[in-house]
Amino acid sequence: MFDGPAELPREYVKSALKDSPATGGVWTVHSVQDLNESLAKSSCGDTIQLQSGAVFSGNIVLPAKNCDDAHWIILRTSGPDSALPPEHTRVTPCYAGVTSLPGRLEWNCPSTANVLAKIEFSGSGGSGPLLFSPGANHYRLIGLEITSLANAYNLAEFLGPADHVIFDRVWMHGTAQGEAARGILLGQSRYVAVVDSYFSDFHCVAKTGSCGDSQAIAGGIGDGPMGPYEIVNNFLEASGENIMFGGGGGTATPQDIEVRHNHMFKPSIWMKGQSGYVGGKDGNPFIVKNFFELKNAQRVLLEGNIMDNTWGGFSQAGFGIVLTPRNPGGCEPCKVTDVTIREDYIRHVGAGLQIANALSGSRAAIDGQRYSIHDIVIDDIDGPKYSGSGELAQISVNPGAPLLQNVKIDHITAFPAHGLFVIGDFVASSGPINNFIFTNSIVTAGVNPVWSTGGGPANCAFHDDPRTTFQSCFAASTVAGNAILDPPPAYGPGNWPANNYFPKSARAVKFANYNGGNGGDYRLQLSSPYKNKGTDGKDIGVDVDAIRAATAGAE
Repeated sequence: MFDGPAELPREYVKSALKDSPATGGVWTVHSVQDLNESLAKSSCGDTIQLQSGAVFSGNIVLPAKNCDDAHWIILRTSGPDSALPPEHTRVTPCYAGVTSLPGRLEWNCPSTANVLAKIEFSGSGGSGPLLFSPGANHYRLIGLEITSLANAYNLAEFLGPADHVIFDRVWMHGTAQGEAARGILLGQSRYVAVVDSYFSDFHCVAKTGSCGDSQAIAGGIGDGPMGPYEIVNNFLEASGENIMFGGGGGTATPQDIEVRHNHMFKPSIWMKGQSGYVGGKDGNPFIVKNFFELKNAQRVLLEGNIMDNTWGGFSQAGFGIVLTPRNPGGCEPCKVTDVTIREDYIRHVGAGLQIANALSGSRAAIDGQRYSIHDIVIDDIDGPKYSGSGELAQISVNPGAPLLQNVKIDHITAFPAHGLFVIGDFVASSGPINNFIFTNSIVTAGVNPVWSTGGGPANCAFHDDPRTTFQSCFAASTVAGNAILDPPPAYGPGNWPANNYFPKSARAVKFANYNGGNGGDYRLQLSSPYKNKGTDGKDIGVDVDAIRAATAGAE
């Protein structure tokens, strides 16, 4: 199946409880030594219960077993199912007896009882406490708190090929001021799901820290087949990228990745100068980048997510979503293709989207194309406030990188103050960007509506004029049916492709409630001149009702 130019995932992970039956024996353990021994002795179909409220300190090794879809091993708290949130309901730290965390949303805890079992990494600088042995398979983890006492790289790591692993209603976290590079490093794994879980305090400290990038969940690095993956209905917090695929060496591309109904979040108290600021113990801030980044991935669905707070000032410019295929450190098959981004709500960012085919040194990825982006709201794009570039999207290709093509941006609503697009395509080396479609959207033009990434006259966007740039940089493109708010006099309607609209203000659009482009209700009033005026006969702008339905309960 396809969504516009992008093929949707072909395979999906089956993550329901009914899909991971365990009808064998039940083991109850009370110490980490007993836990590793129990795991070693367990048979497929067994359930291993960890005493709720107890602490298991040290690395837990999940061994390879010759299990199958009818005989899983369950590793879980001994607390009854009735003490946990029901299936398909997100766990919070409430269930570990923690009633609040600074700078996060209220949880309104139904109980303060600690019903989770805690597994904690007691080392420093390594990975743990969860290590999946090569060949590990058919494990489901339920109702666990997974953390580290000191700095750690990966709280859960796959040490070799592994398959059929489900993280279900777990709280995985670092410490408020320490370093934890990531929650889960997927590695060479297949059929892995992360559902209904809570990830917090994954961050690296600027200047003095031992790590440089952090994620709640990371994948796309390693050898052999990777995917499918399901990341659904989680709270995901990390200072670097909340989710990232790629960025290192490997011999394969992960595929069939479903990322749906998550809340990706960076607490504003991590921004230096904010009231209640929290950084590293030495006062340096955490390294902040963006929400969602792909450098190596194929057939990805990003749907129904809410993404809050990201800013620049480090090596990034506070983009919400980054699609930049790269070949770092030897990843010859690396590519980003067939990405669908729909019905997402992004807010409080330094910039919106970065879509760029670039080099890593002299190395190029093999492809980057077929992106379908529609029905997303990008709210509160504020370059000065969030130390970013303040544009809706960067669209660029560097010399020697694969040709960027088949990009469709349709039915979005966003209000960038600086500019709409920053474009760079070096025609002499790569040719124009092929089949670029920008349609049916409501956006502000900004002070520099369509601008160049630089590079002088070799850059097709050198003249910084919208119509000239679209003609020079794109082949077989469509830019039509958009309501482009209040372009500056130097870039008035005559400087744009035909069949677009140019309302003087947001008031002229007649939103239900514009609210200054920050948290508004962007449905169109019945009297709006842009009702049913899209090239497809629909309202211009996002389908607000579809976004609300897709994101209901994600926050």
